[in-house]
Amino acid sequence: MANIKKKLNANSPGEFFVDSSCINCDACRQIAPENFSEEGDYSVVSKQPENGEELARSWYALLSCPVGAIGSSGENK
Repeated sequence: MANIKKKLNANSPGEFFVDSSCINCDACRQIAPENFSEEGDYSVVSKQPENGEELARSWYALLSCPVGAIGSSGENK
């Protein structure tokens, strides 16, 4: 489970975030390329979801992360 206290500074402000436990496996960038990008040794939320499809893909990325490095504040559950 992602830890808000370990949230990477490069994340776009908003509901979703990636923390420092990210292993840069590329899964989130493959699932939701509109919302996740590579920043150095990590993936980050480059853009918060703006529509239903992006929101669904971001949730899928969160659930698919092999190390649980993607978190959500739960604003749009």
